[in-house]
Amino acid sequence: MPVIKILPHPEYCPQGAQIEASTGTSVCEALLENHIQIEHACDMSCACTTCHVIVREGFNSLNEMDESEEDLLDRAWGLEPNSRLSCQAIVAQKDLVVEIPKYSINHAKEKH
Repeated sequence: MPVIKILPHPEYCPQGAQIEASTGTSVCEALLENHIQIEHACDMSCACTTCHVIVREGFNSLNEMDESEEDLLDRAWGLEPNSRLSCQAIVAQKDLVVEIPKYSINHAKEKH
């Protein structure tokens, strides 16, 4: 089972974490299933950028981005070449290292 290492984030994962994820699940689902409450304002429907992550290792093992994800990512805070929407990034066989950006475009956070 692939492992996702989450780099420390002051709000969602202060110490960092390492979790197992089932192949075929999204990075967002894996984080939420392991009590890392990443924002996902659109309820994982690829309609916002609040679940933006930067994939530091394993980027090429993820599924290819579709056009709607690419378009949305243009609006993400802190966009990098290896950015993905975690709700659209599907875990394959390789381990991943992800960073949750410090900020998102969401001005009002909701508890999910």
